[in-house]
Amino acid sequence: MADTKNKLFLIATIQTKPEYFQQAKLALEGIIPATLQEPGCHVFSAFESKTASNTLNLFECFEDEDALNEHYSKDYTRKVFQQYEEWLSTPVEVTKMSATSPVSWKQFHE
Repeated sequence: MADTKNKLFLIATIQTKPEYFQQAKLALEGIIPATLQEPGCHVFSAFESKTASNTLNLFECFEDEDALNEHYSKDYTRKVFQQYEEWLSTPVEVTKMSATSPVSWKQFHE
C-alpha cells in the first residue's frame, strides 16, 4: 500500500442546478489533467453520483494542506469556482480527512 501517513483526503459533493449540470461536469473534467500535474496532488477524480441527480462527487488526495492551498490559488481552479457560484443548487459539501484521523485511519488499516 502507498504511504498515506499525513496525506490530506477530500470528498466533495457538488449539486448543480439541472440546466448547468453538463457545464459543471465539463468544467471540472477540464481541470483534472492540470491538477494531476501539480506538485503534491496524488488523486483528483470526479464522477457522477449514482444516487442523486445533478450531482458530482469529487475525490482528492493532496500531500498536505499547503499543496491543496496551492491548487486553490491556480487560475484554472479559481475560474471553475467562480462559475460554480451560478451553477450550484446547494453549497458544495466538503469532508477533509488525514490518514491519521480516527475516521480515515480505520479505512486504511483494517
